[in-house]
Amino acid sequence: MHDSIRIEPATMEDLPQLVELLVDLFAMEADFVPDRVRQERGLKLILEQPARGRIFVLRNDHRLIGMINLLITISTAEGGFVLLLEDVVVHRDHRGQGYGSKLLEHAVRFARQKNFLRITLLTDRGNEASKRFYLDRGFVESDMVPLRMLFRD
Repeated sequence: MHDSIRIEPATMEDLPQLVELLVDLFAMEADFVPDRVRQERGLKLILEQPARGRIFVLRNDHRLIGMINLLITISTAEGGFVLLLEDVVVHRDHRGQGYGSKLLEHAVRFARQKNFLRITLLTDRGNEASKRFYLDRGFVESDMVPLRMLFRD
């Protein structure tokens, strides 16, 4: 019997599994330290207000397999609404099976259907496999350099 794979909007009921996916993702990224409380707070902020963004999940009949997070913002350069692709993560037991591509394809279709003008993302500078993943799917490198200033409580 083959599991039914589907992509759908995340719900509050998905929160515990979404937090676990982000903890796993941030453990792999150089700039971030996993923090379940912060990850849960961030996810709730998005799930509570769809105008802030969308989280789509890929699931089978038994569990949540992956997620993609799209934040909505405005670009004065583009003259309209754009998306910031924040998180793409597939559960470690399901990597290498094309699920990341399925999530990204879904996000691009969503962006086109809703008339967003651009998707921007950041990937770890040293992660050539991640960079290649996005370049192979139509993203291009920008001459912009990300800078940031953190404010902690």
